[in-house]
Amino acid sequence: MPEPGKKPVSAFSKKPRSAEVAAGSPAVFEAETERSGVKVRWQRGGSDISASDKYGLAAEGTRHTLTVRDVGPADQGSYAVIAGSSKVKFDLKVIETVPGPASVPAPAPAPAEAPGAPGEALASATEEKGGSSSPEGSSSAAPDGSGAPDDPIGLFVMRPQDGEVTAGGSITFSARVAGASLLKPPTVKWFKGKWVDLSSKAGQHLQLHSSYDRTSKVYLFELHITDAQPTSAGGYRCEVSTKDKFDSCNFNLTVHGEGSLVSVLALLGVPLHSDSHEDAGTLDFSSLLKKRDSRLEAPAEEDVWEILRQASPSEYERIAFQHGVTDLRGMLKRLKGMKRDEKKSTAFQKKLEPAYQVSKGHKIRLTVELADPDADVKWLKNGQEIQMSGRYIFESVGAKRTLTISQCSLADDAAYQCVVGGEKCSTELFVKEPPVLITRPLEDQLVMVGQRVEFECEVSEEGAQVKWLKDGVELTREETFKYRFKKDGQRHHLIINEATLEDAGHYALRTSGGQALAELIVQEKKLEVYQSIADLTVGAKDQAVFKCEVSDENVRGVWLKNGKELVPDSRIKVSHIGRVHKLTIDDVTPADEADYSFVPEGFACNLSAKLHFMEVKIDFVPRQEPPKIHLDCPGRKPDTIVVVAGNKLRLDVPISGDPAPTVIWQKTITQVSCPRPPLPHPDNGCVGPAGLLCETEGRVRVETTKDRSIFTVEGAEKEDEGVYVVTVKNPVGEDQVNLTVKVIDVPDAPAAPKISNVGEDSCTVQWEPPAYDGGQPTEFAESAPSLQGGHLGSRPPLKPLFPLWVMGVQRAEQC
Repeated sequence: MPEPGKKPVSAFSKKPRSAEVAAGSPAVFEAETERSGVKVRWQRGGSDISASDKYGLAAEGTRHTLTVRDVGPADQGSYAVIAGSSKVKFDLKVIETVPGPASVPAPAPAPAEAPGAPGEALASATEEKGGSSSPEGSSSAAPDGSGAPDDPIGLFVMRPQDGEVTAGGSITFSARVAGASLLKPPTVKWFKGKWVDLSSKAGQHLQLHSSYDRTSKVYLFELHITDAQPTSAGGYRCEVSTKDKFDSCNFNLTVHGEGSLVSVLALLGVPLHSDSHEDAGTLDFSSLLKKRDSRLEAPAEEDVWEILRQASPSEYERIAFQHGVTDLRGMLKRLKGMKRDEKKSTAFQKKLEPAYQVSKGHKIRLTVELADPDADVKWLKNGQEIQMSGRYIFESVGAKRTLTISQCSLADDAAYQCVVGGEKCSTELFVKEPPVLITRPLEDQLVMVGQRVEFECEVSEEGAQVKWLKDGVELTREETFKYRFKKDGQRHHLIINEATLEDAGHYALRTSGGQALAELIVQEKKLEVYQSIADLTVGAKDQAVFKCEVSDENVRGVWLKNGKELVPDSRIKVSHIGRVHKLTIDDVTPADEADYSFVPEGFACNLSAKLHFMEVKIDFVPRQEPPKIHLDCPGRKPDTIVVVAGNKLRLDVPISGDPAPTVIWQKTITQVSCPRPPLPHPDNGCVGPAGLLCETEGRVRVETTKDRSIFTVEGAEKEDEGVYVVTVKNPVGEDQVNLTVKVIDVPDAPAAPKISNVGEDSCTVQWEPPAYDGGQPTEFAESAPSLQGGHLGSRPPLKPLFPLWVMGVQRAEQC
């Protein structure tokens, strides 16, 4: 069984009520919506009403008013107000006015002052000439509170004000109570005078209503009086109390006696009710007024005994329901046993009638006339002698003997006998229940197929017999498979678990004193989409979430991918929480790119969206590092590399860089020039053009790996010396180092010496330095060995000079 639907919420916070208006007067109906800006339509007989000379339409915020001007018999009928899916019906009844005697003055209003506002002028609700106040006319100030001051100390936000009404008209007194600081709703009581609690008088002509505005957090309490009579005039009091606070307010009602036959009769002193009974729902304070003339009596009630005696058996149940007969079978048995005794009696001149009836709460007199005025009588109830008490009174006036039963209850419904000596006469007493009134009517409802429907109505009596009807046909207990009836004190419920299109119609609850009518509208299911699914664009490994929200939280559905039902798994998940349906796809792949749809079950709709896969192209950019030459020497200027001619020269240079750098070896050729022969130096040379070394084989070769470059010279020669430039390059940079290489060898012999300036003991010897000094600076040394031979004259012997050229570890002698 599906979950019961929620009871539809009315769009109206205040509904118009049926009204009785005197002919020629304007009728004003007022409705308040829950929020402003709602489009409201007024109808009569199913047709929309538009503004004209006859009808006035007004809207101010949440208040909407329909005014029917110059009401006549043609305006009587059923009206309705519609807002959204809420429809409220109400009736207008036109009362023909009867002019009263000119000599009868209207009762003057009794001024009163609210105790909570001493000296403050009380606003009164005045009527237009010739008419009663509006059916929804309120004696309180306007809703915006401009007519009544705020009460910062008491509980009232707006107090009920004095009001005036024409006899037969209607008036409403309103009180507003601040509820923001209250944990529980306040208790409100309405009183007339000092002691009469009006809650006990609630009924057809007096109704009490309460409501709560969640937006403003204000409680609204209303006292609605219809068919006002002069007896309704006087002082009233409204009391409101909470757990620890109390407040009250007094106000007055003035009833003008124009135009009502009832009011004229009342002013003339005609009693409105027999005996001292106060009819429920009518303000009858006859016990407080002076004694009326008893010559005018109220019209007699229908005799149920006589009606049953003349009715056919098929009408018994209808009559019993209409007249409040609770024990129809017993009453029919008693009716069958009643026989009129035509036999002449010697003890009774006038016997009891075969049957009597009395309304509950009234009193009844059972009277006989005796033949002997001095004879004693006994009164029996169901065979038991009745003892005199406060409710049972025995009277004896001449030959008449009377039994008076006061405040009759259902227990007094019995057979009574009067016994005189050996004779007796019998009667049956039927105590009639008061008519059961409707205190809270039914409300129209608009539901969807399959939803739960519950009509609720409240009546004036607990346990009262009621009938439920659909389109005028009674719903019997045999139809419990479709309908369920429930009683809860004064409340009666009609429940339809699953509404169908055939259930649409007009439903009524009928009591012995009235009828409540409401309309049920059943519509096909319409699913409203609050949020549809949207297209998504996601990347690889991302999460895709499709989400939609619909109006019915009980709706289920399926997800489709390219038209095929999607099966959830560890990566694809489907969820349904309230009105929200969600599809989640984790770790999206290119295969997930497709059209996705959500199809609600039972509805011809489809919510679709597309998933776009975003392919991200990533270019691999390796880690890049500038090239660098790593030499184990301080600074960036390495020492000169010396190699002996003929030996192997190997230059091993560590390198780094990412990507692997390109290595270039170059050599600058040094040409030696010696302007001064004595001490030549390499620094005196000049740099020639550079030569690119790129051979990988041969005597001079270059070998390069990822982390080093090796330059090798097999059998170094003097032509190999010079400055070698090592350059490493890659896309992010370059590095360069100069390496100086010297090759040392046996120097060449110097040129032949030239001797000049020969003297006795000296001479000058000159020679050119060798063309090749071996790669090292030369040094000069003298040597004077002994000469074999004689002397030259007398001079001392000469000492020849032997210059020596010293280079590195080798020497070249010249002699």
